[in-house]
Amino acid sequence: MRRTALLASAALLAALLPMVSAQAADDPAPVPVDRFEGEVPFAKPPAEGIFTWGSDSDDPPELRLTAREDAPEGEKVLTGAYDISGYGGFTHGFAFAEPAHDWSAHKGIRFWWDGQDNGKKIAFEIRDGGADGEASELWTTSFTDDFTGWKQVEIPFTDFTYRTDYQPVGGIDQVLGLTEMWGYAVTLPVGVKGEFAMDAVELYGRADQSLRASVTTDAAVYPVDEGGTAAVQVTVATTGSAPIDEPVTVTYETTTTGTADPGQDYTPAAGTLTFPAGTASGTSRTLRLPTLKDRSAESAETISLKLTVTGAKPPAENPQLVVDAHGLPYLNSRLPVHKRVTDLLSRMSLAEKAGQMTQAERGAVVTAPGDIAAYDLGSLLSGGGSTPTPNTPEAWAKMIDAFQLRAQATRFQIPLIYGVDAVHGHNNLVGATIMPHNIGIGAARDPRLAYRTGAVTAAEVRATGIPWDFAPCLCVTRDDRWGRSYEAFGEDPALVDAMETVIQGLQGARDGRDLKRPDKVLATAKHFVGDGGTEYGSSTTGTYTIDQGITKVTRQQLEAVHLAPYTTAVDRGVGTVMPSFSSLDIAGDGQGPVKMHARADMINGVLKGRMDFDGFVISDWAAIDQLPGDYASDVRTSVNAGLDMIMVPYAYKDFHAALVDEVEAGRVSERRIDDAVARILTQKFRLGLFEKPYADTSGASEIGSAGHRAVARQAAAESQVLLKNAGGVLPLKKARKVYVAGSNADDIGNQTGGWTVTWQGSSGDITPGTTILEGMRNAGGDVTYSKDASAPTSGHDVGVVVVGETPYAEGMGDVGNGHDLELSAADKAAVDKVCAAMKCAVLIVSGRPQLIGDRLGDIDALVASWLPGTEGDGVADVLYGRRPFTGQLPVTWPKSEAQLPINVGDTAYDPQYPYGWGLTTLTKVPEGGRATLTALGIAAGAAERAGADKAGRALVTKARLIVQQKVGQAVTAAVAKPFADADHLLLTGRYGEAVEKLTAAYRAA
Repeated sequence: MRRTALLASAALLAALLPMVSAQAADDPAPVPVDRFEGEVPFAKPPAEGIFTWGSDSDDPPELRLTAREDAPEGEKVLTGAYDISGYGGFTHGFAFAEPAHDWSAHKGIRFWWDGQDNGKKIAFEIRDGGADGEASELWTTSFTDDFTGWKQVEIPFTDFTYRTDYQPVGGIDQVLGLTEMWGYAVTLPVGVKGEFAMDAVELYGRADQSLRASVTTDAAVYPVDEGGTAAVQVTVATTGSAPIDEPVTVTYETTTTGTADPGQDYTPAAGTLTFPAGTASGTSRTLRLPTLKDRSAESAETISLKLTVTGAKPPAENPQLVVDAHGLPYLNSRLPVHKRVTDLLSRMSLAEKAGQMTQAERGAVVTAPGDIAAYDLGSLLSGGGSTPTPNTPEAWAKMIDAFQLRAQATRFQIPLIYGVDAVHGHNNLVGATIMPHNIGIGAARDPRLAYRTGAVTAAEVRATGIPWDFAPCLCVTRDDRWGRSYEAFGEDPALVDAMETVIQGLQGARDGRDLKRPDKVLATAKHFVGDGGTEYGSSTTGTYTIDQGITKVTRQQLEAVHLAPYTTAVDRGVGTVMPSFSSLDIAGDGQGPVKMHARADMINGVLKGRMDFDGFVISDWAAIDQLPGDYASDVRTSVNAGLDMIMVPYAYKDFHAALVDEVEAGRVSERRIDDAVARILTQKFRLGLFEKPYADTSGASEIGSAGHRAVARQAAAESQVLLKNAGGVLPLKKARKVYVAGSNADDIGNQTGGWTVTWQGSSGDITPGTTILEGMRNAGGDVTYSKDASAPTSGHDVGVVVVGETPYAEGMGDVGNGHDLELSAADKAAVDKVCAAMKCAVLIVSGRPQLIGDRLGDIDALVASWLPGTEGDGVADVLYGRRPFTGQLPVTWPKSEAQLPINVGDTAYDPQYPYGWGLTTLTKVPEGGRATLTALGIAAGAAERAGADKAGRALVTKARLIVQQKVGQAVTAAVAKPFADADHLLLTGRYGEAVEKLTAAYRAA
């Protein structure tokens, strides 16, 4: 339709509807926000403008201002094309230098949309409060494109909800004030290629109190001791925070829809609260509702309180009063745990048991928290990057307490157990102490330090209300192409075994008696079993190449390499075990590759049977969905295989229903269910959750503290592996002028890697910490920094080039899935330029070895820095000699990708640097050569026989230093194999044999 015809039609419609015009006469005139005539430029903040954004370079839409005859308003409209795989859209942001806009006089916002009738939802977002558009709260709603042609979409401000999945800087006050607005944004559909047109964004209507005023209660659930009085705080608030201009009444009455009996458990109550006109926004009144005492032991009972509101929006749900369970044996903390478990289990229904076996993601219940009680959920988790807003310790504790409160509305008030992937510190929390990833801890070879890193992690996690950590990963990484390589302590099961002191750091005593402490958490040994041994090219998950693939082993290899660390973990009392996404193919067993979540022989047979594991088994993220068959089959197979709790992030309703159906049909036995629930309840009792379900934040002040960061700093220092040091370039002297370059010198995100704040991690200043460059400056070094080495190099004594990888996690980081083991072109250029101009040290910040052989001759000193965490001061400590280099390779450093997989113990073994290699500084190498090695071998054998482990390790270390000094950089296959074998022997306590192997390497050099 031509624009003139449209306008004529609009005029005719107005003439035919005089009553509508009269009713709208009191409305303020519409206020234009965007006419798309060119008055607002395409520009990014801080200027006012329209700008695009997306999850990657292909996702931002292409925008144009297009003249169209059918434009609803003016001559032009905003048009665009999109083809989005992740997320993408555009924003009209107001100028940061100008005051924010006041939208509080209006009912809502509207715009014209040219419908394509594609049935897709389009998110519309407004930005409220804060310092500017990029530091404001995000409020969102959506509309559906289910029409054709131009349509004016009207959205009342009351339709907008606070975004719980993402906020750019955290909440301001989580109230839609409308008095400080910074613009709007449109998120376009994903997975469909299309075009759109939009016109005339404007504010419309008059703010109506019944729309802008709301009544809330301070909680949805009010637990109270039998005979006690519940206090329900009722608050009136307004959009814009203005006083109410008309009275608001709240009529309340207890109803009989709860499980409590009126007259026996409580006295029915009814009444009215009135907030008179002029009442300030935020004013509260308190309802006090007493309960009765009948002196009999019983489960919890609920009392429903109905609120009827006039003059304002009512609460989203009516509150529930809960008379706490009392007098039952399972509530008696003086009884042994097994008796409490037996009593509680005997009282539970099948539906309640199924709920305990169900774990949902917080994002699935944040908009439906009542489901926690409705489905008797046993557990919630935060996946990587699933955080509260703001992402602070206080917000974490408040969020988890709110979830725990919901569990109090269940019959037996069984508390939730909340889990999180704190794999190198409390890594989802901004400001937490971030440790080196496990590969760096393996390089440090320090069991006491591993324990301390676990203890710091546990303290920071528990202080935010979280009692369960999905760590440590006990994978034995056998192929550096694996995107999870850095989650492993190394390629040698003996090294993984040695670092399992981290379990005691997390949990405390092996018998679980420390789990009630406010600085301990339940640990998880993962991923059972063989996740580090998957064959390259065997994965069938998306574009993954190796992660979640197939581990092909003989029975002997399985026992010696992959199962061994779990035997130790069970002996150490680890509380939970998580099976692997991967499949296991054991030669000769006739089963072929079978997903670990279905391997009853390994979970029931080996883990729970032979190893006598008494904790519970938790599935990985939606992992049962990868099993063959329909959903009922997935549930049946996994539970019968021995899984006790199933992580079904967004499918908790389906899982709960399917599990109940399978038991009622006899395909899963009640005995299997009782075993699973008993294991889960046992850990909840051990954690003290029944007595203290809510967060103990007494340790929150220590999160990111100097004391905790000192542990991380030591770990960063000990994790540094000095591979080459020609001419004694390292340690640096503070008087020397140092030229620093490279992509990872000054990037805390790259330095911390994946699983930091978000699942995949990201480059940039994502969390408080000290970069390597900042650490060097803090050490007092005379430093010049040029990221790309574009600054003049003359006048400097030595160069330090910090290069390596950018963050990734899991299969997203697999080689062949957008990644390789090569340095980037920019990093190579920086190394070439700096090392050609002066003596240079190259630090590789990465989750796995990088191929450096073609440049090795031009590099004077080479350091494997791994992913050192937030404390770059620790790296500077060894660079400047405050601490010696003592780290050793936890994995073999290959010459080429064609060598992979390559591991200690291989028959053919010819790496760039062998497993266990690591030069030292500040330590004098013993003299005497072969004669000294002979003496050391005799002494090491004696130490071994005497059980003098500390002395034995020291003797082997001296022998290793002698060999390394002679070998220099001439690492041949004849040297590498016995050298690597010696380190394995050292870790297994065979000190005499270790020196014999080192002597063989010495002879071959």
